[in-house]
Amino acid sequence: MFVPATVLVAALTAALALNACGRKPAAPADKPAANDPQTAYAAPPAVHEVRSGPAGVTVAGTAPAGAQVRLATPEGQAVFAPVDAQGRFRFDLPPTNEARIFGLSEKVQGRQVQAQGYLAVGPQGRAAVLRAGAGAARLDPRPAPSLSAVDFDRDGSVVVSGAAPAGALIFLRLDGRQAAQVRADAQGRWTIALPQPLSKGVHAIEAAGDSFTNTAQVAIDPPAPLAQGPLRSQFTSGALRLDWLTPGGGVQSTLLLD
Repeated sequence: MFVPATVLVAALTAALALNACGRKPAAPADKPAANDPQTAYAAPPAVHEVRSGPAGVTVAGTAPAGAQVRLATPEGQAVFAPVDAQGRFRFDLPPTNEARIFGLSEKVQGRQVQAQGYLAVGPQGRAAVLRAGAGAARLDPRPAPSLSAVDFDRDGSVVVSGAAPAGALIFLRLDGRQAAQVRADAQGRWTIALPQPLSKGVHAIEAAGDSFTNTAQVAIDPPAPLAQGPLRSQFTSGALRLDWLTPGGGVQSTLLLD
């Protein structure tokens, strides 16, 4: 069952685990000096865009200037990218017909900082940050407003995500009945956790706002255990389905909608 979370959980592989007299008095042990580079806060890396082309997939994002960003598979294969003076990084990945999942981290001031969520890159350029117990955040170019993703677990707990104008009020209808409402954030993203689990089968989802309506037919089918690796993918009617292993050991399903 989904657990509401304000802090997103992310850890893809175990490899990413994580003075004298006359001077000013040292800061207390439980309150480090604000300018101490070893204790200062470093923002984790974040992917903002994924674009697919004939030559492969471009992954672009931001991180602290001067850091080194690491993109790693569950098997431990990794590629690295430097962060420029404007805080930008970029990876160019080879094309593939298989969905891939990555952990994202950075090395800054000698420390390893893990990104939030897992990065999933699928065929036909579909991409998203997968978030345990929460809705996926699409990264591939999408029209707005739109329904973006549906996440669910074995218990039928469901989270619906989409895009709309910043601040827009979204009304969500499920199988023709009002289910919930939410406002899009400053980036135009919105996420709604349905108040009740859904039964197995096909359900109609409608997201409506001022002058727009988006609809989708989604098949809710509890994921089977993962037999080979942390990710299983397949195209279904109207979506790319990803079944993936969460940090807590459960299996979550994400539908990246057309």
